[in-house]
Amino acid sequence: MNNKVDVTWTGNMAFEADVNGFKIPLDADEKVGGQNGGPRPKPLTLASLGGCTGMDVISILKKMRVEPAYFNIEVDGELTEEHPKYYHKIHVKYIFKGQDLDVEKLQKAVDLSQERYCGVSELLKKGAAITSEIVILS
Repeated sequence: MNNKVDVTWTGNMAFEADVNGFKIPLDADEKVGGQNGGPRPKPLTLASLGGCTGMDVISILKKMRVEPAYFNIEVDGELTEEHPKYYHKIHVKYIFKGQDLDVEKLQKAVDLSQERYCGVSELLKKGAAITSEIVILS
C-alpha cells in the first residue's frame, strides 16, 4: 500500500496540502515570513498521532463493548533545541468520561494502539520517547 500527499506552494511561506482529497492550508508564523494562514507542519504530526491512536482505541473499545460518553486525546510534543528541530519527547493523554468505565480495558486498548496498531506512533518512536496516561473525568 502506498500513500501520496500533494503539497503546493501558494505564496510566501504558505502551502496547501491535498490529503485524500481534503485541502489543508499550511503556513508559518508572521515572525518568520508567514501570514498565519494555517497550521504549522510539526504540530500536524502530533495531530496525526492523536487521530491514529484515537481511532485505534475507539475501535478496540467497541470490540470490548465499551463506549465512553466522551473521549479526547491531548498530545504534547517537546522540540529539540538544535536544528533540525524535532519532537524528542511526546506525551499522549487519553481523556475519558462515561459510566462504569473499566480502567483495565481502557489501558489495554491504549497499550494495543501504541504497541501494535498505530503506525504513526511506531514511526515517531524511532526519534522520540513517547509516554502516555489515562484520565477519567467524573
